Amino acid sequence: MLRLLIDENIDHRILRGLKSRLPEFDFVLVRQVGLAGSPDLDLLKWAAENRRVMLTHDRKTMSYFANQLLRKGEAMTGVIFVPGQLDIGHSINDLELLIACSWESDFRDRIEHLPLRW
Repeated sequence: MLRLLIDENIDHRILRGLKSRLPEFDFVLVRQVGLAGSPDLDLLKWAAENRRVMLTHDRKTMSYFANQLLRKGEAMTGVIFVPGQLDIGHSINDLELLIACSWESDFRDRIEHLPLRW
C-alpha cells in the first residue's frame, strides 16, 4: 500500500473519505512532521528520505521542484497532483485505487495527475 506525505493544501474531506474506505491508510501531514510552511523542495526531500509519495493540490511549484530533482538524478519518491477543481468523490475514488494498488517503488521518479485516464 502506498504511503503518503500530505501537503498543507489538501482538502481534508479527501482524507476523511480515504480513511473511511481504507482504514489502514498510512499517511502523515506536513504539519505533523514539523514541516509546516517549508519550501516544496524540502517537502520532496523529506518524502524521499522517508519513502512517502507527496500528495498535493499545488501543481505549479511542486511540479517545478519534482522535475528539478528528476533532472539532477536525485531521489524523488513521486508526486500525485489532485486538481482543486476535481470533484471530491472523483478524487477519493482515484486516490483509493492508487493507494490500495501501489507501492512506493511504483511511484519512484513518477509524477501522476488526477483524474486517472482509462
